[in-house]
Amino acid sequence: MSEQRFPRHAPARGLYAVTPDGLSTPALLAQAEAALAGGAPLLQYREKSGDRTRRREQATALLALCQRHGARLIINDDLELALAIGAHGVHLGREDGNLAAARAALGPDRILGASCYNEFALAQQAAQAGASYVAFGAIYASPTKPGAVQAPLSLLQRARRELLPAYPGLTLAAIGGITLTNAAPVLAAGAQCLAVVSDLFQAPDIPARAAAYQRLFRESTCHDQP
Repeated sequence: MSEQRFPRHAPARGLYAVTPDGLSTPALLAQAEAALAGGAPLLQYREKSGDRTRRREQATALLALCQRHGARLIINDDLELALAIGAHGVHLGREDGNLAAARAALGPDRILGASCYNEFALAQQAAQAGASYVAFGAIYASPTKPGAVQAPLSLLQRARRELLPAYPGLTLAAIGGITLTNAAPVLAAGAQCLAVVSDLFQAPDIPARAAAYQRLFRESTCHDQP
């Protein structure tokens, strides 16, 4: 069994709401609050704008919303911003920085997430570097990233079988094309967090959709099994 080098501080299991890119600040805050009101325990701020002042203002406002709702805010791809505003953690992709260095900067008490695409080896490396969760995807064809590589459900099954016993507290996340109608097999395969963009934020009733995802987790007995 691999040595657990860091406390994992795993994110709460359940819906992982990922904000759409390019929203105005009022629209972003309204949609984020709707998802949080529906019970989403995790919110990721994903914004590719180069306007750092705008990004900091939005992230700071989202952090206040998360604190009000008892949720946690993860910043996508920007460790500096996460540290500057005191966010609960950061999510890094393959090209977004060294995970071990990010863990050292974050300290032991914040969340570190890693994109692992369809590669088990990346998940192993992330776990060794101190990641709190590893994210596989796209599980299904994704309207947000139509060119993303596809990660089979068997990858989640392998990670549940091999990584969770070796790295206690590590969480498995899934992303890409996930909807209420196709989520059950993803939970059964081992996902403990479902990262959702379109099916949540394009829903006619965002709080109801978030609540439905949380209900799906409560009703599932499969996602919590190693």
